[in-house]
Amino acid sequence: MSREFRTALIVEDHPLFGDALAMTLQTVAGIEEVSHAERIGLALEFLESRPSPDVIVLDLNLPDVTGLDGLMKLRAAAPQLPIVVISSVDEPRVIRQALLAGAAGFVPKHSKRELFRIAFSAIAQGEVFAPECSGDDLTKSDEASSQDEAIRRLSQLTRQQARILDQICEGKMNKQIAYDLSIAETTVKAHVTAIMRKLGVYSRTQAVLLAREAHSLSSSPDPATPR
Repeated sequence: MSREFRTALIVEDHPLFGDALAMTLQTVAGIEEVSHAERIGLALEFLESRPSPDVIVLDLNLPDVTGLDGLMKLRAAAPQLPIVVISSVDEPRVIRQALLAGAAGFVPKHSKRELFRIAFSAIAQGEVFAPECSGDDLTKSDEASSQDEAIRRLSQLTRQQARILDQICEGKMNKQIAYDLSIAETTVKAHVTAIMRKLGVYSRTQAVLLAREAHSLSSSPDPATPR
């Protein structure tokens, strides 16, 4: 089913690139209203307090997250919204893992405007967009690494489950997690059980190791402006 993109939230910490990207989207994708957030934390606050945008455009390299963590947080917070990753790192591995984490599309920062137009047109039609990658097939299951599998499992967590897993990774026990999130300890225990089931692990330590495996993806800070 086709959808219209009239409003967008750009999550990008370089103001000049963010402004250039906004103009690109207005020109090629029919975006009429653009909002900006320079941190994942600010983007999450935006989603909680404002009407949802039609599409989120995300730079992977942000100050308050590492690797795919920002994408996973946004995916859990707004599972119904398409998220388009814009990154200066366009290695096949990075593209594949961003799509596994729930991105609706991936567009390299250095792309020309025509590619942005093609990408947003495809995503509006419900397709998943990825640029051509010479020598690599992004869909080959036999090329999937242990990190790919970790990302796939983590992408299944709800926002609350992702929050609790973050707390577990910080070494907090159920009682402290319950206090921090203002929920019952029995609720925390139920979430921990669900987390372990989704991740396919049998201990908190295994869950932490799997989360670290997924979040080890690194991105280059080198931005580029769409031409």
